[in-house]
Amino acid sequence: MRKRAGLPAISLCLLLTGCFGAPAPGGGVGPGASEDSPAPVVLSFWNPFGGGEGEFVERIIGDFNASQDAVFVKQLRLESNEYYARLGTALSFGSGPDVAVVHADRLSPLVKAGRLSELDGPAEQAGFRFDEIDAASLHSVAFGGKHNAIPLDTHFHMMYYNKDILAQAGLLGADGTPRLGEATPEGFVRSLKQIRDRVPDVQPMAVNTPYFQEPFLDLYYEAGGDLLSPDGTRAAIAGDDAVRVLAFYQRLFAEGLSDLNDKTPWDSFDRGRAGLWFGGVWEAGHYLANPSLNVGIMPLPPIFGSEAHWGSSHTLAIPAYATDAKRDAAMAFIKYFSEVGSVVWGEAGHIPANTAVMTSAAYQALPYRKLFVQSQRTVKPAPRTDKYAALLTALSEELQSIIQNRTEPASGLAAAERRLNEILSN
Repeated sequence: MRKRAGLPAISLCLLLTGCFGAPAPGGGVGPGASEDSPAPVVLSFWNPFGGGEGEFVERIIGDFNASQDAVFVKQLRLESNEYYARLGTALSFGSGPDVAVVHADRLSPLVKAGRLSELDGPAEQAGFRFDEIDAASLHSVAFGGKHNAIPLDTHFHMMYYNKDILAQAGLLGADGTPRLGEATPEGFVRSLKQIRDRVPDVQPMAVNTPYFQEPFLDLYYEAGGDLLSPDGTRAAIAGDDAVRVLAFYQRLFAEGLSDLNDKTPWDSFDRGRAGLWFGGVWEAGHYLANPSLNVGIMPLPPIFGSEAHWGSSHTLAIPAYATDAKRDAAMAFIKYFSEVGSVVWGEAGHIPANTAVMTSAAYQALPYRKLFVQSQRTVKPAPRTDKYAALLTALSEELQSIIQNRTEPASGLAAAERRLNEILSN
């Protein structure tokens, strides 16, 4: 494991009463209590963190539980494709998590419906300082001058490359970085063809077809596109730029440069079966720890003209139904995650929203993190709308239909735009 930054642990005794007694052997006291200390407040923490990042959140929870004996966190990890449906139902019925992960672009309808607690008062009581969070992340959780969540990170895609495959294809420079030719769609395709011809038993590039809306938006934003019109009332995904990007991906599938039927492309790259992969920063810790994978990481190539790209962020929120005791305990856990756990979260690959962690020497010394911070600056944030979740779901379904049925891009995107406009008009 990499050495953690030397950030001080917080004292929950400043926040919670009954904070005395020693943790049980092995770390934490669990939901029981000893004769010398009261039972801890038990928190249910819902999150969608699996894959490579799951091991890191487990470390954070374990470290928090071992650091004190006033609060004990138990996590419920849900599959990402069912997470928000179950979370929305639980929040509506007033019975579910005590603290939950909510992507920043999913906050607006929950705030409008009164499902989440305002955190300014609890944060002040806990000694949490909002001015320690980077400005862009802080803006994403502010509604009507109040903060309804605590930002954890920014996450987006980088280009991962298999150095061994690129070396075999003659595309790896002496400094260990790719030599992919001109940064245009045609130049990129030529490089992929060189991988296909010289290393025929691998995919030149694995494309995230299960979540195709993300790599589509990466290149669409590069091309200068927007999801919505400037006033947010109309969809804007059927123009020439979107057609060019979709045609580019369809060409990769048609010419054997990417496998349309690969349902786990992240694993294909992890097993050394793909030369290139537009993958999340959250996968960095996992890939870099794989001894059989000779991996490098760089920003997405600006093959459609700019360095803009898709991105999102995780936040931690407390349901409005939380009791005072649960809210205080949840705020203690959130404070720990931001100030201490973000060191581990940064090891996973996320860009910590806590500026003290992000600018620390320990974080900056991690492999490729300076490039991550560079790419963070060109993330194009999601439009703020109560309907973003419905829009993104519809876009995902429409894009899946287009690529799987090999629909002509212009007509497929026109149909997708009509569907998004129906959502916006209702």
